[in-house]
Amino acid sequence: MRHHLHFYIDGQWVVPVAPKTAEVINPATEAVAGHIALGSAADVDKAVAAARRAFPAWSETTREQRLDLLKAIQSEYQRRMADLGEAIREEMGAPSVLANGFHVGLGAGHLQTAIELLENFAFEELRGPTLIRREPIGVCALITPWNWPMNQTCVKVFPALATGCTMILKPPQLAPFSAQILAEIIDAAGVPAGVFNMIQGQGSVIGTALSTHEDVDMISFTGSEPVGVQIQKDAATTVKRVGLELGGKSAFIVLDDAALADNVTGATAGMMGNSGQTCSAGSRLLVPASRLDEALVAAKSAAQAVTVGDPAGDVAMGPVVSKAQYNIIQDYIAKGAEEGATLVAGGPGRPEGIEKGWFVRPTVFLGTNDMLIAREEIFGPVLVIIPYDDIDHAVAIANDSPFGLAGYVNGLDTAQVHAVARRLRTGWVSMNGGFDFHAPFGGYKRSGNGREWGEYGFHEYLEVKSMLGYA
Repeated sequence: MRHHLHFYIDGQWVVPVAPKTAEVINPATEAVAGHIALGSAADVDKAVAAARRAFPAWSETTREQRLDLLKAIQSEYQRRMADLGEAIREEMGAPSVLANGFHVGLGAGHLQTAIELLENFAFEELRGPTLIRREPIGVCALITPWNWPMNQTCVKVFPALATGCTMILKPPQLAPFSAQILAEIIDAAGVPAGVFNMIQGQGSVIGTALSTHEDVDMISFTGSEPVGVQIQKDAATTVKRVGLELGGKSAFIVLDDAALADNVTGATAGMMGNSGQTCSAGSRLLVPASRLDEALVAAKSAAQAVTVGDPAGDVAMGPVVSKAQYNIIQDYIAKGAEEGATLVAGGPGRPEGIEKGWFVRPTVFLGTNDMLIAREEIFGPVLVIIPYDDIDHAVAIANDSPFGLAGYVNGLDTAQVHAVARRLRTGWVSMNGGFDFHAPFGGYKRSGNGREWGEYGFHEYLEVKSMLGYA
């Protein structure tokens, strides 16, 4: 049982101004896994004041000083990786192999990327007679989701530290344990008081207080579109910079070639990873209509091969994060059937033999792009297969979405893969499984604004100053 009843503010673990707690439920067992404190606007005021006091000194630190801190954090992070993996398994039900692998590894990757970039990042450049300076924006509020807790937290915290900003982290209420450990890691590494602060609590309380606070210069939020819209409205009164990474309904285009069955298999298995709780998931699988039968066979086989069960065991998929999320997914599965989509694999309810925990059957539908299950983000292990007539048709289907976060194109003809990827109206496209920590990540349209990851992630936390007549 974990009990995290203190916040990290101004270099110390402190009790909340008005103590209030909430249970954290293990989604695999439905049992209470621990308790956290819930913060208030008064706690936000304390954390923001600490970050504001710390900003002048931290913003003027040298590149070497910031590198020293990041490397100290890296050493502590490596020492606590097993603790982080166990926390992620417990808080959100990720299978051990995933929690200790990709989940924790993504955080480590973003930390290493921040170190590599900081070593040579050009904070100043001379253009003719003018010096262009990139200066830290100030006090940043970082609001993170529960689905990839280390990825989404580390991709904000480490660039903010590297660029000289101070910050308040608001972790997800549903998955708070790993963030608590990360705060311990940063504290043990010797972060100066006030540079990094963390408050647990409800998004409607802490997020609103941060978004409207006069002394917060920037909000970086990852989560749902409705909350992102509200944050943008709240932040408008103080003209804050707002970075949003929101929802997705990404298309995975499989080209018509000899690798079709393998690519459908991989796309289906990939969709079920992390229980489908990935904003960039390829949840619309586009396949050539002339080979639909072959694609359906491959998808059905892949979905049925996904092992579901106790995250502590040797399984590919654990539960979804909560009862509420389970019910949302079940409603979408029912809606798919009502809309006339053909059920290829899975369906409603828990997998056979599982009676407790928020486990969902890996589900595949054959549908059309106008169905609700193809328009809205389900955030669960539900894949919709949509046939296309030719490449133009595939691109049109892929781009016919209110979202534009990610896209996928797999095929043997590299030139054709490249050509299709160029036409997708999304901020991030993976071709034949491509992955890169240095590539900017973010969306078009309702998937948000701004970019994270790599060098572009640094720019999110920097102001640009022109010093004319410098030369």
